[in-house]
Amino acid sequence: MTPAQTTRLLPQAYRPLFAHAGFKRLLPALAASDLGDGMSVVAVAWLAIEIAPPGRSGLLLGAALAAYALPGALGALLFGRLLRRLPAARLLAADSRIRAVLLGCVPLAWATGLLHPVLYVALLAGSSVLHAWGNAGRYSLVAQMLPPEQRLAANALLSSSVSASIVIGPALAGFLAAVVGPAWLIGLDALSFAVLAVQVGRVRAPGGEPEPETKSQWRTGPEAEAGAEAGANGQGGAVTGSDRPTAGLQLLRKQPELLGVLALTWFFNFLYGPAEVALPLHVTDDLHAGAGLLGLYWALFGAGAVLGGLAAGALRRFPLWPVTLGIVAGWGFALVPFGLGASAPVTLACFTLGGLIYGPFTALSYTLFQERTPAAWLTTVLAARSAALLTAGPVGTALGGPLIALMGPRGVLAASGIATVALAAVGAAVRIRSTRRPASRPVHGSGPCGDAARP
Repeated sequence: MTPAQTTRLLPQAYRPLFAHAGFKRLLPALAASDLGDGMSVVAVAWLAIEIAPPGRSGLLLGAALAAYALPGALGALLFGRLLRRLPAARLLAADSRIRAVLLGCVPLAWATGLLHPVLYVALLAGSSVLHAWGNAGRYSLVAQMLPPEQRLAANALLSSSVSASIVIGPALAGFLAAVVGPAWLIGLDALSFAVLAVQVGRVRAPGGEPEPETKSQWRTGPEAEAGAEAGANGQGGAVTGSDRPTAGLQLLRKQPELLGVLALTWFFNFLYGPAEVALPLHVTDDLHAGAGLLGLYWALFGAGAVLGGLAAGALRRFPLWPVTLGIVAGWGFALVPFGLGASAPVTLACFTLGGLIYGPFTALSYTLFQERTPAAWLTTVLAARSAALLTAGPVGTALGGPLIALMGPRGVLAASGIATVALAAVGAAVRIRSTRRPASRPVHGSGPCGDAARP
C-alpha cells in the first residue's frame, strides 16, 4: 500500500497532517520519547520500591514521582528571562538533551551499586528542570508549523501519542522489569529523548520569530481601540515586564476563560496525584500482584485515552465547559470502585473507562491556548501553563505517601475520586454563576475551537 493510499484511509481531519513534511518527520520522534515515558510510568515507581529502605516505600515513591516533574515548575520561573526568546525547536531539543543525560545516569549508578535513594531523586529532579519549556516548545512548534484549522487534529495526535505510549510502554515495562530490571527501562527512556533531540534539530519551522505583540491584542471592543490609539500616539507599547519569569502568568490574567481552564486543570491534576502513588501499592499490598498487573492498569487506561483523544481530533466544534467538567466528574467516578473493594477485573474496566473519558481533555486545552494567545507570547504562556500544572500533580503525589500511611491505598483511591467529583460540581456551580452575570465581549478564536470554545 502506497503512502497516498494509506493517507486516504485516515479520517479527513488528519490527512493534511501526514502530507506536511515537517510534522510527519517530527511525530515519530515525539512518539519515541512518549514510549520511553510510558515505560517510566512503571519503571520509576518500581525502582523506587526496590531501593527504598524498609517501611519507607510509600514516602520514596511519592518523592520520586514528584521529583520527576515538580522541578520543571521552578525551571519555568527561574529561567524565563533566558529562555523566553529562544525558538521553540531549541527549547524542545535542550529539554530532550538534559533528560537523555541525567536519566541515562540512573542505570549506570544502579549497575555500579551507587544508586542511593537521595541520588535517585536528585537525578529525576534534574532531568525535569526544563520540562515546562520543553513541553511549551513542543506545542509552540506545532502551532508554528501548521495553520489554525489543523491544530486541533495535530494536538489530538500528540495527546493520543502520549496515551498510546501508556498502552504500549507499561505493558513492555511490566514484562521487561522482571527480565532486565526497572533501572534499564529508565535507560531506554533516556535513549528515546536522545533520539528526539537529534530529530528536532532536523526540523525547521516556517518563517521567523513573530514581532512582539502589544497589550491591545489581548483586548476586544472599545478597550482594544483605545489601546491601539494609545500605541499610535506613543502612549502604549509592548507588554511591560515581559522579561520577568512571571510574564506568562501576567498575560494569562488578560484571558479569564483560559485562567479558568488552568485553575480547573490544576486541581484536577492535584487530586490525581495521590491516586498515582496509591495504585502501585494497591497492586502490591491489596491485590498481592506484581508489575505485570500495574502495567495492565496503565495500558488499559492508555487504550481508552487513545480512543477518546482521536475522537476529539475529528471534531470541528466542541462545547468546552460542559465536556471539560464532564471529563473531571467521569474520572472521579471511575476511581470510586477501588475504595469499595471491587475486584481487579472491575477496577481494570473502570480504569479503561476513565481513560476513554479523559482522552479529549489535553488536545482541547492546548488548542484553546493556541487559538487565544498572540503568536509572540505563545511559548511564554504555554511555559507558564506547564509551570503551574507541574506544581499540581507532584504536590498531590508528595501528599500521597502520608495519606497512604493514614488511609491505605484503597482509601486514598476512593478519596481522590470523591474529591474529583466534588471539584466538577464546584466548577459547574461557579460556571453557572458566572454566566448569569453581564459578560464582557469575548475574544473569539479563529480555528476549529473559535466558536465552540466560547462560554
